[in-house]
Amino acid sequence: MGIQSGFQWLDGSFTEDIEMLEHRSPGDIDVVAFFPVDDALINSLGNDEINLLGGDRDMLKRDYKIDFYVQSLADPAESLVAMTTYWYSMWSHRRTGQWKGFLKVDLSPSQDADAGVLLSARRQELVHEQI
Repeated sequence: MGIQSGFQWLDGSFTEDIEMLEHRSPGDIDVVAFFPVDDALINSLGNDEINLLGGDRDMLKRDYKIDFYVQSLADPAESLVAMTTYWYSMWSHRRTGQWKGFLKVDLSPSQDADAGVLLSARRQELVHEQI
């Protein structure tokens, strides 16, 4: 899609260690992608790409177990602050009111190779744990 700047916030019950606390697997992942959205980007996308960027939330939830939202960094400052505050207020606490965190992932491709190395190493660790 060519999105090379911005970041994503990732949240969900996996950030709360739900497997240990409630003895269940996480049901999905919640994602807000923050990147500049302008007419050039929108016009460059096909229908499938638009659907992957939240155009078809039902499909994303059903097929990928993702609740996905886009927040344009090109929005006016007041709107950007309001939406950032909204997401922070939704994700900074468990339903019990206990503080919790969420993850930030940079969308810049400059760290992709390093991330690939870390993921490969973790994959090997998991394989060895199952032997």
